[in-house]
Amino acid sequence: MIEIVRIPALSDNYIWLAHEPDSGETVVIDPAESEPVLAAAAERGWTITQIWNTHWHPDHVGGNAAIKAATGCTITGPAAEQDRIATLDDMVRDGDSVALGALRAEVIDVPAHTSGHIAYHLAEASVVFVGDTLFAMGCGRLFEGTPEQMFANMQRLSALPGETKVYCAHEYTQSNGRYALVAEPDNVEIKQRMVEVDAMRARGEATVPTTIALERATNPFMRARTAAELAERRAAKDSFRG
Repeated sequence: MIEIVRIPALSDNYIWLAHEPDSGETVVIDPAESEPVLAAAAERGWTITQIWNTHWHPDHVGGNAAIKAATGCTITGPAAEQDRIATLDDMVRDGDSVALGALRAEVIDVPAHTSGHIAYHLAEASVVFVGDTLFAMGCGRLFEGTPEQMFANMQRLSALPGETKVYCAHEYTQSNGRYALVAEPDNVEIKQRMVEVDAMRARGEATVPTTIALERATNPFMRARTAAELAERRAAKDSFRG
């Protein structure tokens, strides 16, 4: 139904390349840079037809212009941040949908990391692209929003089916997990997960995608019971040096 390729970029970014075989359409999610994306698509014989941006930060849109120049693709991103993403063709907001071949992705507003941050949920494929809102055992910093907004984001994403694969944009799992062990020291599932994460990173392996079910069990921000508790945990994580 859909093929998804992880493309490492910059120091710890992941760019996602998603291909729908029946239509031949290929979308790039949050291209930090262009060269590795164009190379990965060419290697597979895929034609890039779209870019989906989750938010305006340069490490998520830095490759937009060059990829568009090389492929003529259409760029979709948050309507609330259209003034900050110069390359956008189509602006979307909560409840809108975008197509990848026969697949539809629902747009979900998830502000807090940035004021207009969005996610793309492909329900048929059990996939969600979350940018910098939800990480494996973590959440994005509150650069432009509030704990209440991030708490609402966590609740909304937690309500997705447990098998939904979560594609975030950074390899932060190990550092997030070290804080999670402090936030919930009696959580056996976090301890078990960190054994696996440490082993994977020692082998140079990526730790994402994750799943909604795994985050429900081990993510201290998704597990926060109130916005106040999330705020406390986010502040603690911001200064955590473990």
